[in-house]
Amino acid sequence: MTDLDELDQAILRELQVDARRTNRDIAAAVGVSPTTALDRTRGLRERGVIRGATLDVDLAAIGHGVQAIIAVRIRPPSRRNIEAFRNWVSVLPDVRGVFVTSGTEDFLVHVAVPDNDSLYAFVIDRLTERPEVADVRTSVVYEHLRNRSLVPVS
Repeated sequence: MTDLDELDQAILRELQVDARRTNRDIAAAVGVSPTTALDRTRGLRERGVIRGATLDVDLAAIGHGVQAIIAVRIRPPSRRNIEAFRNWVSVLPDVRGVFVTSGTEDFLVHVAVPDNDSLYAFVIDRLTERPEVADVRTSVVYEHLRNRSLVPVS
């Protein structure tokens, strides 16, 4: 774990609100000079604390209004089968995220597709065609709420 002082934490809080803000805005918000804010932000990037910035897109607005979480069990659960499935599923165009988990399911796959027919096709024609897939359980997402700010552990 990387040690973060109060200034690092304040900069992270500000960037989590809006990563597009100017360095000058961030500096003013945290009460330091723009040079100090820039040096600290660069340091956070170099240490791997900040790994990039992402664009939040309204999935329905781009034709992917149906989301689902699909629980997948792999059999036999060998490293080769787990890694092969992970590598295959993570690059499919409808996949928004993949969680490799312990417990009953080996994976939770978050997908966003145009409609219910597309979801059915994804599950039946893609996932269940894989020989290592033993079981799938699909849960349609009605609403996806996210907490966008994380407080670093002191």
